[in-house]
Amino acid sequence: MTAGDAGRWDGAGFATRAIHAGQDPDPRTGAVIVPVYQTSTFRQTGVGEHAGWDYARSGNPTRDALETAIASLEGGAHGLAFGSGLAAGDAVLRGLAPGDHVVLANDVYGGTYRQFSRVHSRWGLAFDPVDLSDPEALAAAWRPETRMLWIETPTNPLLSVFDISQLAAFAHERDALVVVDNTFATPALQQPLALGADVVVHSATKYLGGHSDVVGGALVTSAADLAEQYQFLQNAVGAVPGPWDVFLVLRGLKTLEVRMRAHCDNARAVVAALQEMPEVATVLYPGLEGHPGHAVAARQMRDFGGMVSFRMHDAEAAVESCRRFRVFTLAESLGGVESLVEHPGRMTHLSTAGSPLEVPADLVRLSVGIEDADDLIADLHAALAA
Repeated sequence: MTAGDAGRWDGAGFATRAIHAGQDPDPRTGAVIVPVYQTSTFRQTGVGEHAGWDYARSGNPTRDALETAIASLEGGAHGLAFGSGLAAGDAVLRGLAPGDHVVLANDVYGGTYRQFSRVHSRWGLAFDPVDLSDPEALAAAWRPETRMLWIETPTNPLLSVFDISQLAAFAHERDALVVVDNTFATPALQQPLALGADVVVHSATKYLGGHSDVVGGALVTSAADLAEQYQFLQNAVGAVPGPWDVFLVLRGLKTLEVRMRAHCDNARAVVAALQEMPEVATVLYPGLEGHPGHAVAARQMRDFGGMVSFRMHDAEAAVESCRRFRVFTLAESLGGVESLVEHPGRMTHLSTAGSPLEVPADLVRLSVGIEDADDLIADLHAALAA
């Protein structure tokens, strides 16, 4: 399975490419699903002569299919799969050098911040979190040695929205790379490469896989030099997914478009209910006209996503309410078919405590699944009004 197999799907619709790009029926057996090539090595016909694969860390036909598919969905030329979203991000950051500087959004996933602050900073990489919606703050944080702008939009967990086109223009004028974490939006809703980004990263654990049964990551770029660099790191560092994990993400991609429509519809229903509840102080959701990033989100996204955050009137109420849900499951992660609830300050974003990225203690984050909306709303009322 090679990238060339996807060529006949160029120009096809998103849902069609999600099912077919890089995933032609197996030529030997006719199997309509890409086989799981559960092997660590491949027979060579001669010394250094093989059919394109020699050792599974370097490449695997099942992985090739996923890499072709995710590149097609993001509108890029090169896709790479990793063992986790953080492994994909790590490869991008390893492309920088000691002394380089990164500007990143001041609301990013806690694991991303931990990677910057406790891993790469030890090896000489400098960074500054900035409100990317504030042009003056961005300009003030920029340095001569700034080499990368790292964007999440919508952000995790405050659901801030940033203008990718505008930020990409600013960074490219200063010869910096633009990286967008597209995990929350997915390529079904947002295409950062078309908006000017150089690299897109994903936690494939989330919406791409979509069923809370796999951990994985991916990155996509159209720049051949970056792809070559990241492919080298993918092989040299070895943070690659196994073929079964790849198979599960491929399975998830096939229903990504239809699942995202259901996530978005349910999120709208949940937001409408939350706005009527006296226990809720503020609802954070880009689909609300009063959201500061609503106009940008409406312009650069096809819909507003399945993630919803809200603030309660005090921190203890937020913590206690998380324990009372019955349909929403109290758990970390997001993007599965089942609805999840969490307290970011004590769970996914604990690593940001005491930092400029510390999240409000009264914040609750929902990953709205695809259950019946009426059941989700009834669960919200029961948990928050108790």
